[in-house]
Order: sequence, then structure tokens, then C-alpha cells
Amino acid sequence: MKRSNLLFVATLFCIISNFSFGQSKKPVSPEAIAGNTKVKITTDLGDIVIRLYDATPKHRDNFIKLVNQGFYDNLLFHRIIQGFMIQGGDPLSKDTAAGVPLGMGGGDMERIPAEFNQKIIHKKGALAAARDGNPEKASSACQFYIVQGQPVPENQLGPQYSPAQKNIYKTLGGTPFLDMNYTVFGEVMIGLDVVDKIAAAEKDASDRPLKDIHMKMSLLK
Repeated sequence: MKRSNLLFVATLFCIISNFSFGQSKKPVSPEAIAGNTKVKITTDLGDIVIRLYDATPKHRDNFIKLVNQGFYDNLLFHRIIQGFMIQGGDPLSKDTAAGVPLGMGGGDMERIPAEFNQKIIHKKGALAAARDGNPEKASSACQFYIVQGQPVPENQLGPQYSPAQKNIYKTLGGTPFLDMNYTVFGEVMIGLDVVDKIAAAEKDASDRPLKDIHMKMSLLK
């Protein structure tokens, strides 16, 4: 996994706005997307419960496999940009000294083919796969991000969005410029306030939190 994961879109976002997104209590489900698999992410700042989408089975099954293996336990949220997203899942982040840039781990793992779906958008709370600049837009096998985003005016949303999707972006917020470029494969059900806390943490010049924010994952029955 190259250090450039999401870097170009992060730069674009920072040019667009430095808006700080406020807390929302409940995400709105995307249209016609089913999924009953739930994963609890325990962090140093609270718990997040995510629902995985059945509409993205390759990403769902890969994530379940890694959770069952304990792959994510003691890894860090190593990159945070308030008003944009929080990123984690770099295997090199385990027991890494403070101040060391992260985001390059997992490149030796097989990429996951993109699973784009126009009914799935980058709303606040969306769980999506990071990736490098490969032309197929295939996903990292392990690195992921959770969207924090910000409200988006309707005049910035194209005709590809349904009225319901436009309403989600206007009210809940998100990052529509990532749609159909990165695979979204789940959403936050509980813990959007924790996403906000993580995004607001103090960080260094490489967007790594100054105080490590660990994660541990488990499937919920």
C-alpha cells in the first residue's frame, strides 16, 4: 500500500473547505442496500458499530475474514482529517513509535476488485476501502476509512443522484467527490459521535494523531 492512499482526494478536499462537521446522531441508510453482518470497533475514544453491505460481497467477506483473524486488533487510526474521514487498518501501525508516518502497509496483500454501486454513496458514516493509484481502482486488502464529511449544497450534486441521496448529502453530509472512485462497503450504525471525536484529535503534519488511537474488532451476533 503506497503512502499516497487517499492523498490526492484529501488535498482536493482541503482546497475545497476546512469546514468542521458537527455531530449527527443517526445515519440514513442508502437505498435498497441490505446487510445483517455487524462489526464492533472498540477504540480508545469509544465504540463504533458498523453494518457491512451484502451488495459488496467481496469486500464484506474479506473484512469478516480479517476481523475473525484478529488482524485489526491493536492497529491504529493512523490518519485523520477533520471534516473528511478517519483512516486505519495499516498492519505497520501495530507497536509503531510515535511520529512515524504510516499508511504504506498491506501492499503485499492481494487487492480487492472494485465493487461500485450507484445506490451506495459516501455519506457520513460510510465505511470504505482505501486504495493506491492502480487503474482498476481496486481496493487495499486491509486499509479502510470512515467518512465524516460535511453537508453538501444541492447545487454541487449532479443528476446522477436521486432525490433521497441528495437529501442525505444536504442534511447528514458526506464526501460525494469520492463516489464511484472508492468502494463503500458498510456504514456506521452506532458511534458517529466517536467518529467525530477521532477526527478532532490533535495530529501531526502527516495527519497521524499525536496520541495513538487503537482499535479492536469483533463480529456481533
